[in-house]
Parts: sequence; C-alpha cells; structure tokens
Amino acid sequence: MELQDIMREENKVYSKPVLLDEVHMHYCPGCSHGVVHKLVAEVLDEMGLAEKTVGVSPVGCAVFAYNYIDVDWVEAAHGRAPAVATAISRLWPDNVVFTYQGDGDMAAIGTAETIHAANRGENIVMIFVNNAIYGMTGGQMAPTTLVGQKTATTPYGRRIDLNGHPLEITNLLAPLAGTCYVTRQAVHTPAAVRKTKAAIKKAFENALAKRGTSVVEVVSTCNSGWKMSPEAANNWMTEHMFKEYPLGDLKNQ
Repeated sequence: MELQDIMREENKVYSKPVLLDEVHMHYCPGCSHGVVHKLVAEVLDEMGLAEKTVGVSPVGCAVFAYNYIDVDWVEAAHGRAPAVATAISRLWPDNVVFTYQGDGDMAAIGTAETIHAANRGENIVMIFVNNAIYGMTGGQMAPTTLVGQKTATTPYGRRIDLNGHPLEITNLLAPLAGTCYVTRQAVHTPAAVRKTKAAIKKAFENALAKRGTSVVEVVSTCNSGWKMSPEAANNWMTEHMFKEYPLGDLKNQ
C-alpha cells in the first residue's frame, strides 16, 4: 500500500457499510428508504449477523431491498411479509428474520398478517417505513395519509367522513402480548438517524434473544408523491406528520 493510501485510511472517519451493495438505488432523490437501508446494513454488519439474517421484502417501493443489502432475501406477495417471515423463523429458528415494509403494504393489504404475527409473538423484526402515501403506484391515499392531505385519489384532501381516520398501525401493535419492542423513529436529522440506528439494533438484539416481535416504524418523506423538494418534504413531515405519529418508544420490555 502506498503512503497516500495509508494516510487516506488513517484519516478516514466513515466508510460505506460493508453489506450495502455497490449498485445504483432506484429510490427518488430525498427518499428516506436509502438512509434506512444504510442503517440496516450497518447494524447487521456490526452485530456480525450477515450470514444468519434473512430479509423479507414485499411489494411497494421497498420491493427491491434485496438489491441493496447483502443478506439472504425472500420476496413475498403484497402484504404477506409477516406470514412469510413467520415460516422462515419457525423453520430456521437460529436465523434472524426481518421484514421491510411500507405503509400500504403493512397497514393496508397486509393488516391481518401484521397484527396476527405480532399477536402470536413471532420472533421477527418488522421495519415499517411510513411516508403516508402510495409512492410506487402513483401517489394514491394510503391508510396512514393524514386528514386534509392531498394525494392522487384525494385531490381536495383526505376527509374523515369519506375516507376515515389515518390508521396508526404501530399503536395497534404495541398493546399486543406478542410484541416486546415497538418504537417510532425518523431519519430527517443526524440525531434522528442515530436514534433510529439504535432502535434497529435493539430490535435485532431482541430477535437474537427470542423475545418476540419487534416493530420499528420510521416516519418518512415521499417528496415525489408529495410533490415537494426534499427540504420542503422534511419540513412538512416535521410540522404535520409528527403530530399524528409522535416519535418515541411505544413499548419497551
């Protein structure tokens, strides 16, 4: 190794996570998914879990997660990730199994699978990215869309009398006997990123200790679906989404 390479290594303060593949991400600029991918890759590498982790990605913006994080993956049908993860965890109990899901997947078509897997206390980790909209399919209203929020299918804003209330799926999971850790975090600032990384690590520690189901919700932006710049989307999330989805632990046993 040449001297300049040695000096570069000595001065390095940060490196790309080992488990994050060298591929171009398909996510829109400003999307929160890339940050969450990085955190999952970092945690799994730092915990030495690369060879014993299985991820489950369903349909939605998160469907291509298997292209980016270098662990074993299974793709599930839309909403069925917790059911598939249940099978994997039971068949290979020595492995760590996690799902990576969006709000349309986890809180709409997959509501039954989500609730029943958590209620059974399946030894899995659910990572839930909540950006309050269907991002991949054109910006339609999601179960988590806020009251008054404009989407492709609610051009005048979500109405309670017509569309119902936002579904706070994480709040439904926290009281269940099978969940051991339920938390809501974000990745819009460096401090928030550090808290989310700690939450993801704790969730995987619970999986190793076979404590039951851990849920990490990440309140996120979809600047493309919201039709905002990344900066404006972060500001809108802070001002509006955190009121409906306040950050912090909902359950920590």
